[in-house]
Amino acid sequence: MEWSCAKQGHSRRVLLSTIPHRRPQASSPVEHRRPPPATSTYLLPTDRGQQSPNLAGRLSVHLPPCRPSVQMNTDPCILGPASIGLGFLQKIFGGMSAAGIGFFWVIASHLVSYFYLLVVAAVFLSAGEKTPFGDLDDDDVFASKKAKTKVEESAPGAATGMILSLRESLQDCKHSLASCQVELEAAKSEIEKWHSAFQKIPAVPSGANPVVSYLSNLKSSEESLREQLEKAKKREAAFIVTFAKREQEIAELKSAVRDLKTQLRPPSMQTRRLLLDPAIHEEFTRLKNLVEEKEKKIKELQDNVAAVNFTPSSKLGKMLMAKCRTLQEENEEIGAMASEGKIHELGMKIAVLKSQNNELRNQFDVLYKHMDGVTNDVERSNEMVSILQEELEAKDLELARLKEMLSQKEASHDEAVEERDEAANDMNTASDPMHVKVES
Repeated sequence: MEWSCAKQGHSRRVLLSTIPHRRPQASSPVEHRRPPPATSTYLLPTDRGQQSPNLAGRLSVHLPPCRPSVQMNTDPCILGPASIGLGFLQKIFGGMSAAGIGFFWVIASHLVSYFYLLVVAAVFLSAGEKTPFGDLDDDDVFASKKAKTKVEESAPGAATGMILSLRESLQDCKHSLASCQVELEAAKSEIEKWHSAFQKIPAVPSGANPVVSYLSNLKSSEESLREQLEKAKKREAAFIVTFAKREQEIAELKSAVRDLKTQLRPPSMQTRRLLLDPAIHEEFTRLKNLVEEKEKKIKELQDNVAAVNFTPSSKLGKMLMAKCRTLQEENEEIGAMASEGKIHELGMKIAVLKSQNNELRNQFDVLYKHMDGVTNDVERSNEMVSILQEELEAKDLELARLKEMLSQKEASHDEAVEERDEAANDMNTASDPMHVKVES
């Protein structure tokens, strides 16, 4: 497609190149053929009414050569993917010019192609690689019993692989949706260009209402496809969550089964430790003896049953069993008598040990009494020592007091002697002055 615009005296030219399509089959057996023209050019004059500054000159649409079709009211020409002739469009839109019909036809062909792409993308998202669960209903969030059995029988990584494949398909769908959105935006921009071009034309044909309704239908279909895409995304998220939960449950159940298997098969070391435990060993021996006793009883009962079930010689069998029983009792008595010797020896040893124990106990009692007497003597001596220590302290205090009194008496006596000496000296000096002079 080539779009060239020239202002002020020039013309706008739109070259439309379409893919050649098959000629539609005529509804009537009579066909009017004519040689195809080299090009079909439709000129739209723009000098009527007010001249648009952007559409100066004239607008020409060069259509590619097309094969002739069924003769209708106007010239037939096949454009776009649909098999509708230009004359049929002129018949629908009434008195619209060929250029206007060409514009509308270009818009419709592009919109149909984009709508086809959107439908393919929606089908790919809804029923393609994204949702491989054909057996599920739309409102069923969880899988059916068949899907459950398949998931349970599959390997643990099957759900993860399916989730990854779903994510890859989601990414591919997102990419395809983005490309479709880009193409849609391009188509919208082109539609806006055409719409602006039609608005700037002073005389717009009256047959534009079907195209506008078609555009609105395309928009509504686009919105419905988007809603379907959102629903598909929600369903995919729900399926991913359920698959993750199921995978987690499978892992937990497998770990539980593994733990139960390990519990059912304890290791040999654990059994050895259990057998080495004295309490368990004692219980084991008790149960073993009990089993032996029960086996003996069962054997006796079986023998009795065999003796009772004897044929004509059943009395003889009973007599033999009674004799065997008496012999067994005699053997037990002989064994008891044989074991009495050992029991007597052990009893003698126990008596000797008891006598030794009594002697040691008597000696311990005597020693205990002696220790009681010694402790009493020690306590008495401690009491005497404490009393003597108190008396010694009292004597020491009295001695210190006497020493202090003696020192005081000696000091007072010395003072009295000194006073007497001084008085005597004074008296001597007073009575003998000459002697004092001689001495001096």
